[in-house]
Amino acid sequence: MEQAFLDFKPQRKIYTVSEISEEIRAVFEEQFPDVWIAGEISNFRPAGSGHLYFTLKDAKSQLRAVCFRSQARYLKFKPADGLSVIARGQLSVYEARGEYQLIVELLEPAGLGALQLAFEQLKARLAADGLFDSARKKPLPVLPRTVGIVTSPTGAVIRDILRVLRRRFRNINALLYPVRVQGEGASAEIVEGIRCLNRWPGVDVLIVARGGGSLEDLWAFNEEAVARAIAGSRVPVVSAVGHETDFTIADFVADLRAPTPSAAAELVVRRREEFEAEVESRARHLGQSARLRLADARHRLRELSAHRVFQTLATRIVQRAQRVDEAAAALNSALAQRLGAARQQFLRTASGVVRYDFDRLLEVRRGVLRECAGCLDSALDTALTAHRNRLAHHRALLEERNPMAILRRGYSITRDGAGRIVRDAGQVAAGSEVSIRLARGELDAEVKIVKP
Repeated sequence: MEQAFLDFKPQRKIYTVSEISEEIRAVFEEQFPDVWIAGEISNFRPAGSGHLYFTLKDAKSQLRAVCFRSQARYLKFKPADGLSVIARGQLSVYEARGEYQLIVELLEPAGLGALQLAFEQLKARLAADGLFDSARKKPLPVLPRTVGIVTSPTGAVIRDILRVLRRRFRNINALLYPVRVQGEGASAEIVEGIRCLNRWPGVDVLIVARGGGSLEDLWAFNEEAVARAIAGSRVPVVSAVGHETDFTIADFVADLRAPTPSAAAELVVRRREEFEAEVESRARHLGQSARLRLADARHRLRELSAHRVFQTLATRIVQRAQRVDEAAAALNSALAQRLGAARQQFLRTASGVVRYDFDRLLEVRRGVLRECAGCLDSALDTALTAHRNRLAHHRALLEERNPMAILRRGYSITRDGAGRIVRDAGQVAAGSEVSIRLARGELDAEVKIVKP
């Protein structure tokens, strides 16, 4: 009878490091899929890929955290070491190092809104760059011809601005660049509007405006790109964003802040009556100043003219004038004498020229020239005849010595197989091949009998 043996030893399961890490990760992700954790940021390290790595800590513990680029781009503020935050995300395990971490999906400052913190951070950074300095602010033109407006084409803002402009100065030009003033893409449109109106000829001042709203509604005017565009504007910019109690980054960077859009129009264009009154006042003041200066100058002139030095100077001027008259008379006399002498010399020379027969002299010269030309032609003909005779003589000699002419008289040139000219019968043997060059053509032959 077989006995059954029971094995009561416990069975052990052996995990690899990767397997146990996967098990732990599964437990973490199942137990903590969505948690809120408060802590202080430390070891903050943004990566070139756009991911954010940092540690959340409190007085006793710390927890590694990562915010991937897909979520980090939606953060309204910039995380930094020492900042207290509340993070929402999922607990997981980074298997490569066997460490558990928080994958952050939402991050906001503790006790302060994210937008408000982002506002303060950007304000501090731009202030450090000098964008708020009063030294770089440009003054508004006294009387602009064209006012550029960057705002929404609908709503009360544009209507209020145009109404004020028409009331204050009806013949002023207004150029509107329509943009969205809140929501996704609004800041890019505002930047393009500022740059476009800067390129437009004749625009003297810009108004960047929108109505009131919450911090979120006004956020397009808190973007760094808008602040940089306003700072880089070649024409003065007036910021009129929100109500009197609202402040945006654009207000600090602009050359002038208006509490409301209507107030911006009033600041840009004064009433025509005010302008004319100021011009009249300045003209009156200028006239009074000119009359005062003129009276002072007349009084000073009378004092100077009565001075003794001017009387002495008048006497000297009269004496100098008399000496100038004497010098002018002497100069005229000397000039007349020189002209008379020159005239007499000219007449003497002219009479000699008249007596000389230039026609006769030219005729003699022409005869000599014709004689020389005849001699030159004769010598040239003689030289050409001599050269022709020598040329004919040399041509005859060359014809006589031409090998082909000799061959035409019945002679031939014999060459052996190596191409050497045969001058002696002893140079070739019977049966060897030779070539014979005639006046016309060439013959190949075989030596039969050689007689020395």
